[in-house]
This record gives sequence, structure tokens and C-alpha cells, in this order.
Amino acid sequence: MKAEFPSRAQIEAEQLEQLRALLTEIFPGNRFYSSRLQSAAITFDVASLADFSRRFPFTTKQDIVRDQIDNPPFGTNLTYPLATYTRFHQTSGTTGTPLRWLDTSESWAMMLDTWTEVLLAAGVKPADHIYFAFSFGPFIGFWLAFESAARLGCLCFPGGGLSSAGRLRAIIDNKVTVLCCTPTYALHLAQTAAEQKIDLRQSAVKRLIVAGEPGGSIPAVRARLSELWGGARVFDHHGMTEVGPVTHECPERPRVLHISEPTFYAEICDPGTGKTVAPGNIGELVLTTLGRIGSPLLRYRTGDLVRPGQKGTCACGRNTMILEGGILARQDDMVVVRGVNVFPSAVDEIVQSCEGVAEYQVLIDLKKALPEISIHVEPGRDRTDAQALVGKLQQKFETALALRVSVVLVPPGTLPRAELKAKRWKVDSKSG
Repeated sequence: MKAEFPSRAQIEAEQLEQLRALLTEIFPGNRFYSSRLQSAAITFDVASLADFSRRFPFTTKQDIVRDQIDNPPFGTNLTYPLATYTRFHQTSGTTGTPLRWLDTSESWAMMLDTWTEVLLAAGVKPADHIYFAFSFGPFIGFWLAFESAARLGCLCFPGGGLSSAGRLRAIIDNKVTVLCCTPTYALHLAQTAAEQKIDLRQSAVKRLIVAGEPGGSIPAVRARLSELWGGARVFDHHGMTEVGPVTHECPERPRVLHISEPTFYAEICDPGTGKTVAPGNIGELVLTTLGRIGSPLLRYRTGDLVRPGQKGTCACGRNTMILEGGILARQDDMVVVRGVNVFPSAVDEIVQSCEGVAEYQVLIDLKKALPEISIHVEPGRDRTDAQALVGKLQQKFETALALRVSVVLVPPGTLPRAELKAKRWKVDSKSG
């Protein structure tokens, strides 16, 4: 029997109620938004969600970066006195200047509730043993995931300060049933297991909860991860330091993400015009954090490109907004090569569909009149027909993208590995 979830009307009514409460709380104490909106002569009373979307401007990462540079170290997007805040986190800086973020105890508790929703949707139970294969730096996801799992009653294992081989031993010895990490690092752990003669089919791992990269919703990556980890269920979700945990995979429909509403008021907008896109079309995810009052964001342009699904009750019973195919790409990651939009997720799907690829790196040369794309591929140590792999990849790229892509073999062990977000793309747009 499926659980009963709020109707669409109930979700939107609660969103409006929370939005009004948020705006009442942050003005005039939050200097960032008070000065920003008062200078634009925007009144803070909101008649409806549509009224809010129509009248309130977008907030961009550049707005927050500029504010923190001008008002170091934390900026002015703080609703309460500094002494009220108990948590500090920082973005990874993979798409520019890192952002510092502070939270109150109340905001933190709200995000723990949202992360618990992720775990429950993934089928995690209090009896599970969960391994967190992270270094536990200032990125927010590590700490939220660990604390929410502990609060749920799970036995939690931190993986900071260990090598990949050491983490594998801990996973095996402690009969870990759930592994949390990026898709790339889950693949790397599996490659390390093969080198160490560890048979992951004999491990107790039944679920892989992945985030940080599009791979968790890419069919070829999901299939490869499940195969390498003895049939484990791959469960995708995503979030950001600036907004907290945002989505979780549908328990009934893989590769469909549910937005955690009404924690957020979500919009999908055309990156160029700012207009709402219709279901089935690609747009940028724009979020308003309804419960993170201490450091809020109003209509924040996340830079995540997504495809909203049709409204209606999902097979799992939820009525929250869905994103088909997960997070497709970052807006600043997509490049146009000879008139073709090339997304990192599309490249990852092609490469990971070919067995025998240990790691790869994408090089985009935009300096020439006709931009070029090339792929450096590191074959697995047991791959005996590496040249055949080159030909197969070139053919797949030409079929899928209608582009001729140069595939270059590099020696095993030469390309960088990452336990967080993999940095596989190098774009050269500077003229010589």
C-alpha cells in the first residue's frame, strides 16, 4: 500500500504560505535582499506564486559572490545576527569562486528532514550500514547525509582520511549495505577492487546513493555501476551548498527526480528569456528556498539544465514536480561544437557504454574557426584490444552526435581521479 502524499493544490497552498512567512521574516533584517528589492521598488506582499515569479528578480551566483567580496567574509545575505549561526560550509568551486554559507540550527534541522526524505525514498532502513566515501571537507552534502542517516538510526561509517583500498576493506569488513559517493568514485572503487582481487559480488552492498554528477541518471553509467557492484540498486539525487538537498530519485521510475516540495518553490525557465518552459523542454532550474530562512535565496538561478515532466500523480503516488533524466548538465558546461550542443551527460553515456574504459578526459578547442572535440581515453589494465576500443568510440560519437571525434589512447593510470565531482572537461577558448 502506497503512502498518501499531498495533492498538487495542497503543495502549492503550503508553498505560498511559507513564501509569505519567509518574506515577512527576512525584511528588513536581511540587508542583501532588503536593499536589493527596495531599490527596485518591489513590495514584499505576494498575491500568488505567479505574482512572485512575475515581480521578483532572479538571484545569480555572481550576485552572491560580489556581495561576499564586498562584505567579507560572509556577505550580507544573513537574516539574523552572526551569533545565531552554528554551521559553516563552502561550495566546491568547480564552477567558479567558492561561496561561503552559514546556517542556523533551525535551517539545519529543516535540511536534515529533507535529506531523511532522500534516504527513505531510496529504501534505507534503520538496520542499514551506510558508508560515506568522502573526505568530509566543507562541502555541505557530506555532513547532512551522515547526520540524517545517524538520526534515522543507521550505523554510519565515515570514509575520510583513507585510501580507496582502505575504504574497500572497511566496506567489506563492516558489511556495509549502502554506499554514498559520486558515480565516478563508485566506478573508481570498483576498479580498485578488481586490482585488489576483491569480488564486490560478495559484498553486502545493496544500494548506491550517488550525487554530484549527472551519471546517476545516465543509463550506461547506472548499468555499469550496478553490474560492478553485484546488482546493487543505483539511486540518484542532487543538491547544492547554496540551497541544500533538492531532489531524490523516484522509487518507481529510475532516472526521474522528484523535487522536494514544499521545501522549495521551483521554476524551470528559459536561460535566455527567463520565461517558464513547457513540460518536456529543457530549461534552467530556478529555486526559492522556503525553509532556509537564515540564509535564503529568492529565485536562484542554479545553472542546472533540466527537463520538467508532465504534471500529475506519479506512479509512486507523489505530486511533486519531476525532472526527466535527472540533471542533464550545467549551463556553463554545455559547449557548441560545429553547431551541435554537446552535453557532458551525452559524452558520459557514450564512453561508459563501452566496456574497458578506466577513465577519460574531454578536450574542447574553441580557438579555431571550426571548434574541435577530442577524447583522451585510459583503457583498463586488462583491455587487450585498445585500438578496437578507439574505433568503437569514434563510431558511437559520430552516430550519436553527428560529430567526428578524435579518440586518443593514454597509458593506464595517467588521468586524474576524483572522489568528489570529476573534472573531465577542459575547454580552451583563448586565442593564441
